[in-house]
Formats: sequence, C-alpha cells, structure tokens
Amino acid sequence: MAHVLIMPRQGNTVESCIIQEWKVKEGDAVGAETAVCVVETDKATFEVPAGAAGQVLKIVRPGGDDVPVLEPIAVIGAAGEDWQTALGGMGGEASPPASRLSCPSEGQDKLTSLPPSTRPLESGRTAPPAPPQAAPFQAAPSGGTAASPRARNLAAREGIDPASIAGTGPGGRVIERDVAAALTNRPPMTAAAKAAAGGGPLPAGGSGLGGRITTADLGDFTSNDSERYNPISETPVKGIRKLIADRMLASLSESAQFTLNAGAPAARLQELRKRFKTQGAGEDGLGLGKITVNDLVLYAVSRMLPAYPYMNALKTGDVLKTYERVHLGMAVDTPRGLMVPVIRNASLLSLRQISAEAKRLAAACQGGTVKPEELSGSTFTVSNLGSFGITGFTPVLNAPEVAILGVCGIELKPVEGDDDECGFAFEPRIGFSLTINHQVVDGAPAARFLKALCGAVADIDLLLAAQ
Repeated sequence: MAHVLIMPRQGNTVESCIIQEWKVKEGDAVGAETAVCVVETDKATFEVPAGAAGQVLKIVRPGGDDVPVLEPIAVIGAAGEDWQTALGGMGGEASPPASRLSCPSEGQDKLTSLPPSTRPLESGRTAPPAPPQAAPFQAAPSGGTAASPRARNLAAREGIDPASIAGTGPGGRVIERDVAAALTNRPPMTAAAKAAAGGGPLPAGGSGLGGRITTADLGDFTSNDSERYNPISETPVKGIRKLIADRMLASLSESAQFTLNAGAPAARLQELRKRFKTQGAGEDGLGLGKITVNDLVLYAVSRMLPAYPYMNALKTGDVLKTYERVHLGMAVDTPRGLMVPVIRNASLLSLRQISAEAKRLAAACQGGTVKPEELSGSTFTVSNLGSFGITGFTPVLNAPEVAILGVCGIELKPVEGDDDECGFAFEPRIGFSLTINHQVVDGAPAARFLKALCGAVADIDLLLAAQ
C-alpha cells in the first residue's frame, strides 16, 4: 500500500511547519532516506525524508503552505498505484483533510470524516468531485477569505482581489479554479489596467482594442480607491517572525526593563585585533587572523559574568536561578529573522574556541541548518550592532534572562589629556548598552558589572595574559 508522508512534529511546541520548497516532483523515484522537501518551523529549517522507497505519486500540499503537523503532504508508492485510495478518496485541489492523520501509536492508519463528495459508494467506487462552478467576479465580499498559493499567484497576475471571489475549496478557501472561473466573467483588460485595478470595481466594457479596459476606463483617482493606484503588499506574520514578535511583546510586558550605557577605551582592543590579523593570517584552520572584535568582547563577557552571578541568571516565575557556568547567547541576523544560538560553557572556552564556535553557529543560523537545541539554554545574551555604526540602543531582554548586553560601534571620543596646552585628547571608545530586569537586578549592581566589563575590555591584553 502507498505510504502517506505526513508533516513531522519538530518539537513538542511546534504546531505547524511551512513548506519552503519541494526537492522532488510528482513521478520522481525516491528512497526511504531521500530528502523530498524542506520545511520551516518557528526556529529553524529541516529536510523531510520520504520515509519509504517508491515513486512520488502525489504532492498534496504545495510549497509555501503552512501545514499543521501530522497532516498529509505527499503520497509515495508503486508506479500506477492510486494515491487517492491511500488518502481515503480525497480528491480535488490539495487541501487539509477533514481530520488529521493519526500517529502510529494511536492505532489508526486512515483518514476519517471525509467530505460527502469523496466518501466510498456502496459499489466500492468513489464519488467524483463536483464540477467547478463559475464564480462571478466580486460575487461575495469574503473580507479576507483564505486563498491557495496558486490562486493568489494567478489573481496577482490578473489584477483580481482573491477576497472578492467566492471560494469553492474546503472551508470556503479560494483555489485556482475559482480565480480562473472569475476571469471568464471579467471583461478583457490591458496589462497596465490589470496592474492599476488592484482588484477594484471594473466597468462593463472598455474603450481599448476589442473592448479591452484601459487605465483611462478605470475612472478618476479618488481617496476611496487610492489603493488601486498604490498597490500594497501583505505578508502574513508567521514562522520565526511571529515567534520573535510574540517573545518581544512578552519580554517587555512581563519584566521591568532598564538600560545603562557606558563606554570603554578601545585602543588596545583595536591593536590586539590588528596584531592577530597580521601575525595569524598564515596559520592553518582557525588562525588568529580570524578572531574579531566581537570575539574579544564575547570572551571578556564570559570571564566577567562568573564574578557577578546575579547577571548570569534566569527569572522563572518567582524564582531566580543563578548559574556557575556561562552559556552565552549571541544575536545573529539571518534572512529569516533574529536568532540567538548559544555558546555552551563559554566561561571554560579559550578565545580561539569561542571564536570558532561563534562562527560555526552564525553560519548554521544563516544557512538554516542550526539545530533546535542550539537555540535554547542561554544564561546571558550579547547583541552586537557596532558594525552598522550604531552608537547606542536599547536591547530587549531574551527572557527569562535577567540581562542582555548591546555592543555599539567604536568612535573617537574626547577625553581629558596630559597636554597642558590642549587639556583634552581624542581616543577610540566602544559603547555598551546593558539592559537588565529591574525586578531582580538593581541599577547599582548592574553598573558595577558594566564598569568591570569596560575595564576588562580596556585591558583586554592583560585579561588574555591572566588566563
């Protein structure tokens, strides 16, 4: 019997995954371990194996769909095998079944509660799906009815608002055939008119060649139809973007955040980085030349935190947990959004080890291969925006941590000098923004930690020599 591939559960808290892309197409031969698609959760991306050897009989959910876990996404079996039988007779455009495919442990191996049009007949045949009905253009003001990716793409090309079309898919979902049916009832339009219409009302006919509607036929611009002449793009907030949004809101609403700003002399930091780059360029593997200013800051933070355990802590409910070892989170900018991988036991690692692990984790985040366990368990976080020229910002706590350090750019600052004629001099200084949870950490203890960190960075060469 054909194998129904379901969306795997990638962790206990994951409720759905987005299919980023299919790596195979219908008719391809696959092995049990062949990666057939790439899915995205709110934390990372994963490849999904076929689970059985055979031929891809049907791709049930297209790329771009947000699919609940345990829902069918493909059918794999022998060539010529009926994929609809494997799905319990589900027909029509790929869509979620009426009830989910149960886990093997639940002792069920087929779908239930099928739509009436696909229930088996007494003779053993399956009733064919109802023929598509032509949906009139703007027949139903659905107010945001869901549409399949293919339906949205066709509607965008043709200048039709999917929300203005009555859907015939499951739950009233607008599918591709609904858009195609609406086009048969719409007057022909020029390409420019399609782009300008934006799904708004259309005249019965146009003044163009063959009765085509032109931009001149769309009427005068008014405030009521401004979106027709200024198209907007709507992007659902989901996946990792939704996770970031929820966590940032929860962080600000559930903690008393307070930020302190300070700066440290950066002359020795820059000089050490320059020497590493010059003298370590020829080394094999991870040479000293690959150690960055950010690596040096991470190292300094990992050495200062054990002396200030109230900063290396988590607040869970009414309990404050302090940690002896430092599990250092570092904010990484990726195409999918902000990620915070964790350098485990950073307080026990050398500078070179911290540098290597930081680069490995950053590459994994940006490439979408980071593991879920590498994105949790931090006790303190560092967020560096210095490379963007930022001179000060307010980092948001990575709850349940009680502190986060923002690293700013290096800039020349006036300081008191020894020159009697001038009275001051300019020196490079690196800025730090420390946000704390004032519920458990007061300003003075936080200031003592920040002062000690600034001193460690100012004398970074001495800190390295003392280890």
